[in-house]
Amino acid sequence: MKKNEVREAASGCDIKDLRGTPQLREAAARWFYEKWGVAEGVPEQEYLDSIDSSIKGDEPFPRWYVVVSRDGDIIAGAGVIDNDFHERKDLAPNICALYVEPEFRCHGIAGCLLEKICGDMKQESIEAMYLVTDHTGFYERYGWEFMGMVKSEDGGDLRMYVRK
Repeated sequence: MKKNEVREAASGCDIKDLRGTPQLREAAARWFYEKWGVAEGVPEQEYLDSIDSSIKGDEPFPRWYVVVSRDGDIIAGAGVIDNDFHERKDLAPNICALYVEPEFRCHGIAGCLLEKICGDMKQESIEAMYLVTDHTGFYERYGWEFMGMVKSEDGGDLRMYVRK
């Protein structure tokens, strides 16, 4: 899918960098916790603390983004953190917690969100971004390259991707 097609598909949504929309911090922390924290054992307060660090804006990351529907609901989001719980601490920053609500999938929202994040990081002079996942084939559509397998902090295998 071309960039313009991705943007067009996601045109009904509004990507918010939480640095510029601190009023969404609590709703975003709750949303990320419900999507990832419950299953991964990450407390809601950790999301809120990371979002608050992002809002301070002292460093390029952490950084948190949400996609808001025309109705004002959070329908997607992702973060940028130092390390997404894997053994390769030298590969930073990492995109984490990418999630699109099921009813909004397959409309280019994830791709648009990834483009926004990578563009913002380039403005911060960050040339390489990393992510870990168990998905195969999804991130390649958006210009990510498979680097190899890495171990998660709990010993499982994860696919590591890079985008330069």
